[in-house]
Amino acid sequence: MEDILRKALENADVEYADIRFEEVKTTDVVYLGKELDNVSIKVRRGGGVRAFHKGGFGFATFTFPEEAAEAVIKASKLAKLASTGADEHFAPVKPVVAKVKIDVPQDSRKVPLEQKVDIARHYNDILLTGGDKIQSTRTIYRDEFINHIFASTEGSYIEEERLHTGIMFSATAKDGTNVQNAFDSFGDQRGFDTVLGHEAEAEQVVKDVLDLLKAEKVDAGVYTVVLDPKIAGVFIHEAFGHLSEADHIYRNEKLREIMKIGQRFAEDFFSAVDDGSIKGERGYYAYDDDGVPSQKTYLIKDGILNSHLHSRYTAYLMGEEPTGNSRAIYYNYSPIVRMSVTYIEPRDATFEELIDIPKGLYVVGALGGQTELEMFTFSSAKAYLIENGKITKMVRDVILSGNVFETLKNIDRIGNDLKLFGGLGGCGKGGQSPLPVSDGSPHIRVKNVVIGGK
Repeated sequence: MEDILRKALENADVEYADIRFEEVKTTDVVYLGKELDNVSIKVRRGGGVRAFHKGGFGFATFTFPEEAAEAVIKASKLAKLASTGADEHFAPVKPVVAKVKIDVPQDSRKVPLEQKVDIARHYNDILLTGGDKIQSTRTIYRDEFINHIFASTEGSYIEEERLHTGIMFSATAKDGTNVQNAFDSFGDQRGFDTVLGHEAEAEQVVKDVLDLLKAEKVDAGVYTVVLDPKIAGVFIHEAFGHLSEADHIYRNEKLREIMKIGQRFAEDFFSAVDDGSIKGERGYYAYDDDGVPSQKTYLIKDGILNSHLHSRYTAYLMGEEPTGNSRAIYYNYSPIVRMSVTYIEPRDATFEELIDIPKGLYVVGALGGQTELEMFTFSSAKAYLIENGKITKMVRDVILSGNVFETLKNIDRIGNDLKLFGGLGGCGKGGQSPLPVSDGSPHIRVKNVVIGGK
């Protein structure tokens, strides 16, 4: 393969070109209600060529390695047609030659298909114990093996194996016109062990969905809130992480001013990180799709904006260093700037100290949300009232909204219990979804959060 791709790149008569070739095998097991709805094994392979010439990009795909040379010629022609004549380049990096093999205790590829069906059925059976009010359940097992190859005209040649394994289970309950949903998901690159031992979480999904039927709607207002690691992780990913992606920043004059390195965004005790080099996490990779090693990047360090996330191209345009965040969801997409493992660093507060307030909300999990530049809206999976330092009753339909920069300044305590989450989903951007990412946080406490409710 190396000889074929290197030979193909000799056809590039442009400033720069690279080839990504992938072989992917995906196994899915899906239960809906009591029925096994789907068992499938899918295999795909193919490659993409990206060419760059004087400010213009060209992109062409191919199916078989022997077709790579023709795709290089096509992509080069397209790059020349798209050229603006601009004096733009890729930020320089050292060429890399490497092979990265997976190393996990239990390789999901070697687990019999029957065992994968059994584990999905096992969790789904737990969901079905909820009684008559449970209207439907869904359980998905998935593993995906990717052999990812990168070669460039600069001399890089990287072969990297990735193995994602995960489980998701959800339940829907109904009482009259009141319909509620609860779910949980686990997924990373630690092998088949990732999907084992989640019986308690499946039982919690059943309890939550039934409790939500009885929970009162939250009263709208301004609250001090304690965010659990899941929704705090979603917050830093969605509300701030996307703002840090340089392909947004360099095109937007307003955002360039807002996201100027050195700006103070939070108190000294607050730091936020993107780190694709954490092995085993859903968002881990050894090298990005520019051939740059993944690395730890402080987005905010000690309250100060420290860095943006970059590809080699955006790094050149903004006069900064590449951060290893150029990623494409599959070979047939061009790489864009994406997050990897994004989280808030822990500090020293215990959970008991965080909830030691007269009145507030403990907000748990995230159902989804929207962001528009610095404005955000998130829906929580569930929440509880905090009264005189104690967690009391569950409430539902909790919607958090606000300005990300004001919210960062209102974080007044950070817990000591950092957790990272992956799952079967991922991040969406530029029509590429779901890209494998992780996010997380310790518990954090935030003042003056606007909560929508009744």
